[in-house]
Amino acid sequence: MKRNLLAIAIPALLVAAGANASIEVWNKDGNKVDFYGRVKAANNITDRGQNGEGDDTSARLGMSGQTQITDSVTGYGRWEYEAKAGKNSNNEVRYAFAGLNFGDFGSVDYGRNDGVLKAITAYTDVLPQFGGDAANNDWNVLSSRAKAVATYRNNNFFGLFDDLSFALQYADNGDNSNTFKTDRIRGESREAWGANVQWNIFDTGLTAGAGYAQTSNSDNRQSTWATGLKYDNENLYLGANYFQTKFKDIVVYGPTHNDNYKTADGKVRGFELVAQYGIDLEVGRITPSLAYVQHKVKADSVRFTEDNIHYRGYGFTSPVAKYVSLGATYDLNKNFSAIVEYKFNLLDRDDVGAAQNTKNSRGHDTKPGTKDVLGVGLIYQF
Repeated sequence: MKRNLLAIAIPALLVAAGANASIEVWNKDGNKVDFYGRVKAANNITDRGQNGEGDDTSARLGMSGQTQITDSVTGYGRWEYEAKAGKNSNNEVRYAFAGLNFGDFGSVDYGRNDGVLKAITAYTDVLPQFGGDAANNDWNVLSSRAKAVATYRNNNFFGLFDDLSFALQYADNGDNSNTFKTDRIRGESREAWGANVQWNIFDTGLTAGAGYAQTSNSDNRQSTWATGLKYDNENLYLGANYFQTKFKDIVVYGPTHNDNYKTADGKVRGFELVAQYGIDLEVGRITPSLAYVQHKVKADSVRFTEDNIHYRGYGFTSPVAKYVSLGATYDLNKNFSAIVEYKFNLLDRDDVGAAQNTKNSRGHDTKPGTKDVLGVGLIYQF
């Protein structure tokens, strides 16, 4: 693309209010480039210091493109960047990958992309402000975005069944660790592989999916399998998923965090349910949302104390996440939305999730993260 075209197109994106999906800035001779973006101004309100509280404002800008190489081969790429605007601002390249599409023979791409299990866990990652616990965490393998992943996808089973799709993925990176490991493990490269399959059942709006992924490190092997169902028609959306992750070793520390630790085999099991219904109004559309999320960790019998608070989490089956969500999204038009969501926190003070949800817990006399949270925000997207 000519340099002067970009000089005209990119500034125009800052003031454009085009289609809700993207703005097409180039489409000629088999080459196509789209830009898209989102600005979310949001805040999570609670009466106790917890992780994720406060300002949650962010902005995203992305680009996707494709080029026709032959009649049956297309090259494509995608890049997306997010800038956080809160007091603890973190910037991230969310996506950066390129690949080739061979039509009925599928596509192959490499770069920073979604883990292969996110296609399944995303069935319930649709809440107005919160959610995504199964899709974006450190204990499930290849369930969130990851770097250095090679992915093969086929969306119609080689042209034989339009309703059946599958994907295979290999990752050679350091993202496939988990929150129960120590820093010496988290920073190491952990190869991983995974696969998924999805079936759109006879044009009924119902989709069933399943997937499996594991790391290749035999000393600290980690594996995850997930299943899900979703139903989507014009107004009603229902989603459910269930997953289980196994760890060969979980590192568990004693009260001082410097000694008295042991390792144990463990599991994290969880399920998520969500229901949403869209209602057309004279101006815009409102979609009420109701969800239930529960994830639990189980390991050998270990008890530990942190900041004079006793946690039973690694000894019994203990929740990592447990809440009811009630909220709504009000789409004023295709480009502008208002969101509100109340998270009824169901964690007890001695649950593992309460310890992880406590802000700056170590070395401070703080209370565990068991409080409800209200999220409110406005979203502009193009």
